[in-house]
Amino acid sequence: MAGRLITSFPPQGRQPLTFSIVARDSNTGEIGVAVQSHWFAVGSVVSWARAGVGAVATQANVDASYGPLGIELMAKGKSAAEALAALLKVDEKSQDRQVAMVDAKGRAAAHTGSRCIPQAGHVVGDGFSCQGNIMRSRKVWGAMAREFLAKRTLPLHDRLMAALDAGQGAGGDLRGKQSAAMVVVAPGSSPGAWDGRIIDLRVDDSPEPLAELRRLVGYNVGYNWMNRGDELLSSGKLGGALDAYSQGMRFLPKVLEAKYWVAIGLISSGREVKKGVKMLKEVCREDESWVQVTKGIVRVQSPKLDPGVLDLIQ
Repeated sequence: MAGRLITSFPPQGRQPLTFSIVARDSNTGEIGVAVQSHWFAVGSVVSWARAGVGAVATQANVDASYGPLGIELMAKGKSAAEALAALLKVDEKSQDRQVAMVDAKGRAAAHTGSRCIPQAGHVVGDGFSCQGNIMRSRKVWGAMAREFLAKRTLPLHDRLMAALDAGQGAGGDLRGKQSAAMVVVAPGSSPGAWDGRIIDLRVDDSPEPLAELRRLVGYNVGYNWMNRGDELLSSGKLGGALDAYSQGMRFLPKVLEAKYWVAIGLISSGREVKKGVKMLKEVCREDESWVQVTKGIVRVQSPKLDPGVLDLIQ
């Protein structure tokens, strides 16, 4: 086994007590982990995932090394259950831990130690595990599982959000709310995503972390569509690019920069120039800073832009 478990983290007995879900989408192969807690920056400790490998949620009296070591063991071919068992076997404080894993084949496993603060427990299903500790109610993880299964036709990120909402609705963390996080990775390494990460978001401190996480997930989806539009446009697939841009703008209706780069993309491609110029004018009328940005683009010619565009927007 690569590496050894480290001592408890954070120090001084403090515990990221929380509720979370790890899951694989059987339709797309995407894998994700999502979490909410009354603990600052919970996503920096609990949530781990790697494209084409699996996801881990490590919490309660957390040992952060369960994350990278669990991922490494699954990458070497062990199932989620095998990886989890191997780590628990060498951990003298295993009964203080709560850990869940799901692998790239959708096999899930979880452990709730006997010394986890109640209410604590988990439920493992086909392709997912929901878990929580120091919850207001033992209904939390069951409610999460039911909602995740009920939303099976939605994208994975929406199902993860629905599970967190259900956990909060069933009582959530006994201490209240503070932070949340979500990581979703592609089935394998994806050219369009950093290390296969489709979503990698954290809300480190907020009175309503789930509401803020939902807002950020929407932005993330919108920008993913915009990136897809850029890829299609650079490949000469204008129709597909316009469709992708349209999808992206649905999630980003108030994001002026998104509209700006769509306009620049259309103009620099030499196709749908009139439409691009119209959009560019609208952006520059709303915020003159984009005139200066456009001047900079013309100066460096990246992307290639006809200097005559400046006469149209000034």
